[in-house]
Amino acid sequence: MYRHVDEYLNFLAVEKGASLNTLEAYSRDLNRFIDFVERRGIQKIGKITSDDIVALLGYLKSEGLVSNSVNRTLAAIRGFYKHLLSEKIIDENPVSNIDLAKVWMRLPDTLSREEVTMLLEKPDLKTLLGVRDAAMLELMYATGIRVSELVCLTTNNVNWQMGYLIVLGKGSKERIVPIGRTAFECLTTYLEKARPKLLKESSTNIIFLNRSGKGLTRQGFWKIMRKYAMKAGLMKKVHPHTFRHSFATHLLEGGADLRSVQVMLGHSDISTTQIYTHITRERLKEIHKKYHPRG
Repeated sequence: MYRHVDEYLNFLAVEKGASLNTLEAYSRDLNRFIDFVERRGIQKIGKITSDDIVALLGYLKSEGLVSNSVNRTLAAIRGFYKHLLSEKIIDENPVSNIDLAKVWMRLPDTLSREEVTMLLEKPDLKTLLGVRDAAMLELMYATGIRVSELVCLTTNNVNWQMGYLIVLGKGSKERIVPIGRTAFECLTTYLEKARPKLLKESSTNIIFLNRSGKGLTRQGFWKIMRKYAMKAGLMKKVHPHTFRHSFATHLLEGGADLRSVQVMLGHSDISTTQIYTHITRERLKEIHKKYHPRG
């Protein structure tokens, strides 16, 4: 049975171009699945029933796994069985009638517009690193890109005439995101005045560089963001994804349609984007409670 898992993972890597993180997660979930059914005395893939899979999900819940993790395991098993069917290794799919466990949606942390402004004003534009940091923070908030996408940006990813980014997201999917006037000006200033001095004698087309002239890491950006959040006196827990959440929330609060926000975030499923509509509803309730005479 482990051979079938290895063949499926190879299929995901070669045919589907799955990322290393996806492959590691699927490998972990599927090998745990095979371990579980083997302990139940099952030695052949065709002998696994829906009852075995339900038992696995129940076991995972009893071990303290949250619904999202249980659902991820079930999604991995679904994909695995779809592949087994297409390869005619099995005749029936025992997963077809099993529903996803209910996920209690946890709203992501966001910053208010005022808090974002406070943070964006903290970089010292008189220094090379301050100019760089201002460009990074403005670009993150203006585009909602992931930190992994930010640190991988090259000069070829920017359309200077039209003012947009060409972002290579999860699953090597390409999307176009407008930059916005303020972020574009900060980025231009950085590239013209700060980046050449940081680059020194190095040679790379990566946009954002560290003191050594090498590409900045995700951990490096996280430390930078945390530093400015502390300088701004923000009491909330601020991390790189906070700007992505704030980007989406502020767009929807301003009247943007959900489909456009989905495209800019690079979500393959609009249901993923819909979580931000919950945030805006919460914001509306806060406003009503604060300003309505009987709120």
